[in-house]
Amino acid sequence: MMGWKRVRGRWPLQQAGAGLESILIASLRRAAQDEGPLLAWPLVCGSAVANRTRALNFSDGELRVEVPDAGWKHELQSLAPRYLATLNRYSGQKIVRIEFVVRRLSSASK
Repeated sequence: MMGWKRVRGRWPLQQAGAGLESILIASLRRAAQDEGPLLAWPLVCGSAVANRTRALNFSDGELRVEVPDAGWKHELQSLAPRYLATLNRYSGQKIVRIEFVVRRLSSASK
């Protein structure tokens, strides 16, 4: 990278990213005990998934996430181990399981 110097083996943007992640983690860990995983979900899964899903609740180590259909449920279940690792790193809560539940259609939308 022209004009940029490595500091402690990292490029400046890598250092900024690590600093922002530290701020994010500290903020999530200050959230109410059952809200950290809910707030972390969209950050962990990314905007494309976050726009189609919704973290419903967190209780007894289980995060329940609403998904649009069975196809999404199947796909996200395969990614659950990756999501769990990052959620546990970010939220400060011990999350042992993510339950993906298919969104129910309300009578108004039928």
